[in-house]
Amino acid sequence: MQQKQPLSQEQKTLRRKRLSALILLIGLILASLLLYYIWGRPLIRSITDPEQAQAFALQNPVGSRIAYVLLMMIQVIVAIIPGEPLEIGAGYAFGAYQGALICLVGITLGALLVFLAVKRFGRPFVELFFPAEKIDSIRIFNDPKKLNTLAFIVFLVPGTPKDLLTYVAGLTPMKLGTWMFITSVARVPSVITSTIAGAAINEKKYGTVILVFVLAAILALAGYAVWYKLNQKKASGEDKPQTKAP
Repeated sequence: MQQKQPLSQEQKTLRRKRLSALILLIGLILASLLLYYIWGRPLIRSITDPEQAQAFALQNPVGSRIAYVLLMMIQVIVAIIPGEPLEIGAGYAFGAYQGALICLVGITLGALLVFLAVKRFGRPFVELFFPAEKIDSIRIFNDPKKLNTLAFIVFLVPGTPKDLLTYVAGLTPMKLGTWMFITSVARVPSVITSTIAGAAINEKKYGTVILVFVLAAILALAGYAVWYKLNQKKASGEDKPQTKAP
């Protein structure tokens, strides 16, 4: 019987990182379930009805806003949760501009936690959420000289895979301050579009709702085309992205 080869120091370090990332993920899921049980259920029920949403916000002026910030933060961390329905709900619960501010605070906090976790645990943490081939498909962040500019562009335009990009950003040399600026400022157009639609639904301005959704769809298609072109351009002549686990 062949004896197993002892693990190298690099393999041991990688295993520890994967275990730590898994423990962190389990902790985040448990915390998310707890927050959902305390605040999320009544809040999610309320956002399906504009009148109920407003009543919930009026009855819980502080708690409803804190809960919504936490929900948006969890939505960023748990990437499979879609953000647009929550952004629309914030629009008709709190109004277009206050709803956008609440969403952006939650998104920024979530993106901060993801960035710090990826910097700490590296690629093993990202692979808990996304398969390796998806991570390797991101070529747009390979050029350090254009990293910040391209990151701002792809987060500014609708239609780009922002959930995946939020995790991959932590694998790049990007600085924390730069990331905080990009993830908060560049997301403003897409978030405020959704909250304007939500506010228009509440006010029964259905023409505005249709117009906003049509414009959003056009911008999303255009944004995806821009994203695809930029990413494919970076992919040409390269075998794999230069992002790597720290």
